[in-house]
Amino acid sequence: MAMSGPPSGRRGRARAPMADINVTPLVDVMLVLLIIFMVTAPLLVTGVPVNLPETRAKGLDQDAKPTVVSIDRDGGLFIDDAQVSDAELPDRLSEIVAANAGKPDAPQIFLRADTALDYGRVMRVMGELNRAGLNKVALVSTGSDSDGSE
Repeated sequence: MAMSGPPSGRRGRARAPMADINVTPLVDVMLVLLIIFMVTAPLLVTGVPVNLPETRAKGLDQDAKPTVVSIDRDGGLFIDDAQVSDAELPDRLSEIVAANAGKPDAPQIFLRADTALDYGRVMRVMGELNRAGLNKVALVSTGSDSDGSE
């Protein structure tokens, strides 16, 4: 039995290299990445726009995720980006206390208030926090690079 070569129609001809680039997989991957970025980009922004005051104090080291209470420029009240009315605030704060009842530490509250707000409005919210038993309250501000010698 003799070995036979390539079929008679291809005898002596080498296969030509493919000069095309298949871009379909590249387009598929790029479209998937585009969709991922379009979905995740809005989640990176905080929900309540608040113009925070500046301070030279250092930031706190934080282990657990705190509850954020925000008061915007118009006096709107938010708990973790969900708007609540003044009448609902005591009930929502009681829910936070009840959810953390079995834990040894009291829940940490971050209070963000706009600089244009009346001081009394901020103090009323702090009073409600105190009444609910939430005493670990941190006032959030932005850092200042100036040394106060202006």
